[in-house]
Amino acid sequence: MNYLEKYNFWLENEFFDRQAKEELRALAGDEEEIKDRFYKDLEFGTGGLRGKIAMGTNRMNIYTVSRATQGLAYYLIQEAKKQPHPQHPQEYLDRGVVIAYDCRHKSREFAETIALVLNAYNLKTYLFEDIRPTPELSFAVRHLHAIAGIVVTASHNPPEYNGYKVYGPDGGQIIPEIADKIIAHINRIKDYSLIKKLDRPTAIQKNLFNIIGPEIDQVYLQKVKELTIRDKDQIEIDKTIKIVYTPLHGAGNIPIRKILKERGFTYVFVVEEQTQPDPDFSTVESPNPEYPAAFELAIKLGSQVNAEILIATDPDADRIGLAVKNPSTKYTVLNGNQAGILLLHYILSSKKELNQLPPNGFIVKTIVTSDMSRVIADSFNIDTYETLTGFKFICHQVKIVEENEKKSFLFGYEESIGYLTGDFVRDKDAVISAMLIAEMAAYYYKNKLNLLQVLDNLYQKYGYYEEDQHSIYLEGEEGEKKMSEIMEVFRKEALPIEGMEIIRIDDILLGKSYNLKSKKTTPLDLPSSNVLKFIFSDSSWYCLRPSGTEPKIKLYLSFHADSKQKAQQKVHLAKSTILQRINSIINSI
Repeated sequence: MNYLEKYNFWLENEFFDRQAKEELRALAGDEEEIKDRFYKDLEFGTGGLRGKIAMGTNRMNIYTVSRATQGLAYYLIQEAKKQPHPQHPQEYLDRGVVIAYDCRHKSREFAETIALVLNAYNLKTYLFEDIRPTPELSFAVRHLHAIAGIVVTASHNPPEYNGYKVYGPDGGQIIPEIADKIIAHINRIKDYSLIKKLDRPTAIQKNLFNIIGPEIDQVYLQKVKELTIRDKDQIEIDKTIKIVYTPLHGAGNIPIRKILKERGFTYVFVVEEQTQPDPDFSTVESPNPEYPAAFELAIKLGSQVNAEILIATDPDADRIGLAVKNPSTKYTVLNGNQAGILLLHYILSSKKELNQLPPNGFIVKTIVTSDMSRVIADSFNIDTYETLTGFKFICHQVKIVEENEKKSFLFGYEESIGYLTGDFVRDKDAVISAMLIAEMAAYYYKNKLNLLQVLDNLYQKYGYYEEDQHSIYLEGEEGEKKMSEIMEVFRKEALPIEGMEIIRIDDILLGKSYNLKSKKTTPLDLPSSNVLKFIFSDSSWYCLRPSGTEPKIKLYLSFHADSKQKAQQKVHLAKSTILQRINSIINSI
């Protein structure tokens, strides 16, 4: 069916409710909007669904969520038959699926719909009673020995979005090879009216629909506290340090305030205007703590109380942003690489000092994350592993190295403000990170240093690394064509940067690394993904990749030099040159 046929099918089929049809009838005559809603099915990407909330096949609604969930149910039933005792698949299925959700529009409705569709296939579900951080979902899957987990969230996307992420039995987001199997099942579902769903009373009566509450919170927060590194009766850290925290209307409010209080931090000031769940995120333009603008109210409160650090978490509390008081008594918002470098060095140096650093330790970073982390890890004789962008790949790498090489995981991070340590969560975790950032800042505060001074000391020791990134939004079918063309142009010809020599091109889609000097090609040990990375003779680089979750293409830059100024100049020149080329490609289509 073409998009108009699909549109009319939704209007005429009695399976779709009156409210859905009224919304779609209001689009009559707006062919562009109808096309955008129906020209394709909302794609189940490498981790799940994400899209604007509305009626249509290319939108997040109870119908597209139900279709994806039925596909997942088929996949789980198939997996049950492959278990050690295939004659008893129900024993595997009875381990159940854990479901969490954040504060976004329709999140609770989508979460209940997911549970009841799974229940219709005799799959037990455990639904959190209220909003919870995404990392707690990961923990709950492991703790309850469930076979899968689902979280309803669109992370830091604008308010009109929602999404749906799937987790495997290890508590990690599913990797592409698993997603492909689920997608195959979803794609076979052509008729929405054949999707099954139990009603809630029946599901409860059959003991399939279960609500979970504080009992999981308590175990999770206790595990977080066990990751404490320094806490010897204020001898090592000064718990009177002033901290401002904002949950940006999301799921981090209760657990992060609780963990900081239980750790004994007595001066934690919360941005009251942003404590309550708000699906419209009405006090910020974007609920993304990667952007300095998200700290506006936190900075205002920080200035009033003279806070040393400010922390902000995104709506599902897996990402965390950090700002630090600077010498002019204002605040500097650190980027994800800078906060990650501080945490990495704090963890490694503290564990070494306390004789807790394992001889076989390792860290994991993504290919678009600062190489300064590798230099720091090397100085502690700690191995570094690289993965594709995304915490699903980081945590999958952790699993592989732990199982195959029997090494000890110490830290994983990506430049988009996601961090993890510990062994009980398999996703980025802002609750763990908030506790360790507070501890780290309090340790240096005790030693008359703030985090900006510590960061500058690290640059002086390991070299100046300057990172930047830029996103170009290209929505709809036309936007997809433009992104594809941009990647093809750069794939055919490396863009030179004045005064710098490109010596290697990593084409991760083709799985090949091209050495421009030796003319040799070597295979890349990474899953295939539409990513291009251009490496210069001084090991600086830039990288291009279309986002897997948003309609945008992302440019990442990482340049280093023997001074901050020189590193910044390199980034500025490269960025302006690359964006000029990208804009010319867009304008020529």
